[in-house]
Amino acid sequence: MMAKLGDMTPVVNLTRGKGTGPVRVRRPLYMDLMPPCNNACPAGENIQAWLELAQAGKYRAAWETLVRDNPMPAVHGRVCYHPCEGACNRGELDATVSIHAVERFLGDLAAKEDWPFRMEMPPTGKRVLVIGAGPAGLSASYHLARLGHTVEIREAGPLPGGMMHFGIPAYRLPRADLMREIARIEAMGVSILLNHKVENLLAEKSEGSFDAVFIAIGAGVGKHVDIPARDAVRVLDAVSLLRDVKAGEPPRLGRRVVVYGAGNTAMDAARTVRRLGADEALIVYRRDRAHMPAHAFEADEAIEEGVRIKWLTSIKEISRSDLTVEIMELDASGRPQPTGRYETLQADAIVLALGQETESGFLRALPDIEVATDGGVSVRHDMMTGHPGVFAGGDMVAGERTVTVSVGHGKRAARHIDAWLRGERWQPAIKHPLVSFGMLHLPVYSDADPAAQRTLSLAERVSGFEEVVAGLSEMEARREAHRCLSCGNCFECDTCYAACPEDAIVKLGPGRRYRYDYAKCTGCAVCFEQCPCHAIEMIAEPV
Repeated sequence: MMAKLGDMTPVVNLTRGKGTGPVRVRRPLYMDLMPPCNNACPAGENIQAWLELAQAGKYRAAWETLVRDNPMPAVHGRVCYHPCEGACNRGELDATVSIHAVERFLGDLAAKEDWPFRMEMPPTGKRVLVIGAGPAGLSASYHLARLGHTVEIREAGPLPGGMMHFGIPAYRLPRADLMREIARIEAMGVSILLNHKVENLLAEKSEGSFDAVFIAIGAGVGKHVDIPARDAVRVLDAVSLLRDVKAGEPPRLGRRVVVYGAGNTAMDAARTVRRLGADEALIVYRRDRAHMPAHAFEADEAIEEGVRIKWLTSIKEISRSDLTVEIMELDASGRPQPTGRYETLQADAIVLALGQETESGFLRALPDIEVATDGGVSVRHDMMTGHPGVFAGGDMVAGERTVTVSVGHGKRAARHIDAWLRGERWQPAIKHPLVSFGMLHLPVYSDADPAAQRTLSLAERVSGFEEVVAGLSEMEARREAHRCLSCGNCFECDTCYAACPEDAIVKLGPGRRYRYDYAKCTGCAVCFEQCPCHAIEMIAEPV
């Protein structure tokens, strides 16, 4: 019998005596459960399904399965913070599956082979206006086009991509890879009108004969904070810094630069400052590392590149190149409290990375759309604003601000818009129960270490904006996909078939799984105990 990990309670007393022999009181049943990777993906990808196809070398089928939910795998394989990997059950065994690296491999392969998107539905004759060509707008446009609707994006900036283009540094996302995936969306018939800032939403909706609108203008305005300043050094916000660098107009910052804030944008700004030639890049943050908004690996990479971080410190005053900062202490709830102790720091420039706001003033002319003080817009569960037929999503609505969350918003909004245009309501499918690590029946050994993505040396990193992390080779990507445990879903490993002492399991052929011959089954549960992925459950015998 295969040894197993976890705290599964053995199934006992499956039969009871009656007459001349035992009578089965529980029977096995094949079932599907929700793998934690799928459950954690903000874009709603069927990760387990495309990993299974990738490990079989069916790369185009894997990519097509992936892009049913997410049209930009080459982008996401580079910039997503991969919460799927944080949830991966394999992390309890040895190391999580490097899902993002396999996704990037598929996205890059699709670009190399020039695979087109497939259309799902015939033309509907309906027209949808999308405002903003960032991740939410592009995702909504893609899904609406697949559903048969005509889509036009109107973008205020000179290039599509939103913060993917102007906010994420090139060392994380080369622009050629981004533009290839956007071009594939355009090839579906989605038109993108650049340098067009929408000022009167209802007028543009009417003049363009649009049946619905999706607003996805993001949060591209850096927040400012009132700090007393006398003859201050140069102060700029992180969003403007990153945008200017991308536009080829990097500001002159000097030798010593302080970045105020510790979110992911702050880490990008500090790493960018190092690449612009600053000898010292110091992040100042009023809380500690455990409470920083940035993901841990972002801070680790910044520190590797020579960025210093001064925790529990708040800027109080700026006078020329002198920064007066106050030392903070955390109270029992983790909130920073002033101590009355001060220090003086030196800086040639200060970059504020204190969050972003949405430039949505044009929506205030519509009284039925609720606009917050930071420009954010309120939406209902179906992502519609208070104005009928006007939907919104991405960074401009409440929630976590990441590329993947925005792409998920775009997909969900497209489903609701499509239903609204058809006079219907869309309801997402009910999810299967989640499968945990403790439910798996695994061998006690592991012989598959994760594939490591190669990186530039530290000297190469800070000398320019070349991509830091390389992709996997075909062999590495396929091997990495093989590490998936297929949690909760049968992958036809034949373990149950081989273990059954009664020959009660019938193979149905490749891709069709198995069935039980209950005339032979005694309910002994050997198949259940041997199934490594918990695709079998023992249920009470029908009365």
